[in-house]
Amino acid sequence: MVAFAGWSLPVQYRDSHVNSHLHTRQHCSLFDVSHMLQTKIFGCDRVKLMESLVVGDIAELKPNQGTLSLFTNEAGGILDDLIVTSASEGHLYVVSNAGCREKDLTLMQDKVRELQNKGSDVALEVMDNALLALQAQVLQAGVADDLRKLPFMTSAVMEVFGVSGCRVTRCGYTGEDGVEISVPAAEAVHLAAALLKNPEVKLAGLAARDSLRLEAGLCLYGNDIDEHTTPVEGSLSWTLGKRRRAAMDFPGASVIVPQLKSKAQRRRVGLMCDGAPVRAQSPILSPEGTVIGAVTSGCPSPCLKKNVAMGYVPYEYSRPGTPLLVEVRRKQQPAVVSKMPFVSTNYYILK
Repeated sequence: MVAFAGWSLPVQYRDSHVNSHLHTRQHCSLFDVSHMLQTKIFGCDRVKLMESLVVGDIAELKPNQGTLSLFTNEAGGILDDLIVTSASEGHLYVVSNAGCREKDLTLMQDKVRELQNKGSDVALEVMDNALLALQAQVLQAGVADDLRKLPFMTSAVMEVFGVSGCRVTRCGYTGEDGVEISVPAAEAVHLAAALLKNPEVKLAGLAARDSLRLEAGLCLYGNDIDEHTTPVEGSLSWTLGKRRRAAMDFPGASVIVPQLKSKAQRRRVGLMCDGAPVRAQSPILSPEGTVIGAVTSGCPSPCLKKNVAMGYVPYEYSRPGTPLLVEVRRKQQPAVVSKMPFVSTNYYILK
C-alpha cells in the first residue's frame, strides 16, 4: 500500500505486477478508483460554467455522452484532465483526478460563485460515491440493460448486481473495453464481491494500472502533462472543440490556438528503447548526443517485451521513426520515436 492524494492505495495484490498486467489484457481486472473526484453540476447554466473552464465543446454532447477534456489556465497550461458527461437526468457528471482534488474543487466552486453572483442558474455537488473500473464483458451478467447499446464514452444509470442507482460509463484507462461504475459508497464492497465471484476477474493495483495506461499511450497528470504543458504540446489538440477553437473562448486560447499552426514548440511523443528500462526524468538526446528533452513516463511493456516511454522533444524530432538516444544510468542507448498507443486499444465503438 502507498499514500496517494490522501488515500492509501494498493500497488499490487497477490499476483506480481506483470502477471496482473497480463491478466488485464487477457481476461479482466477490477480496479478500485474511488479516490477520483466525482462531482455533479446542476442548473440551466451548467454548460456555460463548464465551458468557461475547459477546452471541449460541452454544448454539443448528446444526452449521456461524455468527453475527455482539460481544465486550462490563462497561460495555456493544463490544470487537470477530466471526463465530462451530459447526464440525461439534467446535470453534468464530472470525474477528475484525486491528486488535483483541492485545485479542481476550488476552480469549479469559485466559478459557480462568480456566475451565481451574476444571476446565473448553476450549482455544484461533490459526490461521495465509490468508483470501480473493469472490463465491460463481465458486467452484462449483472445488468438488465443491453451493454451493446452503450458505446465508448457514453453512460447510463442502471441496477448492477442488485445495486440500484449505479452510473455505468463505458471508458477506460487501460486501453481495453472498460467501464467505470459510480456506486453508492455503502454498496461498493457488495458490488466488488459480486464482480469477483467471476473467475475471470482479479483485483489489480496501481502498478498494473500505470503500465497498462502507458501501453495505451495515455497521460498521467503530473507526469506527462501539467500546468507548464499546453494541450498542443501534450499531443492533445483533439480535445479542443472546433467551435471553441473558432470562438477562442476558453482559458489560454490566445496561447493554445496559435500553436495549432506553429511547429516551434515541443511535443509529447512515444519512444521504444533498447537496453535498460527508461524512467521519468531520463534525458532524451539527439542522434549527435545533445540533450533535447526528457522522459516523463517509462517502463518495460509486459505485452511487447520492449521498453516503452513517453517524453517531450522539439517538434522537428517528433516524427515517428526518428532515431534518438536516451540516457539511463549515465549510459546512452538507442530509442526511436513511435506511434501511440504502443498496444492496440479495444474501445467499443459503434460503426
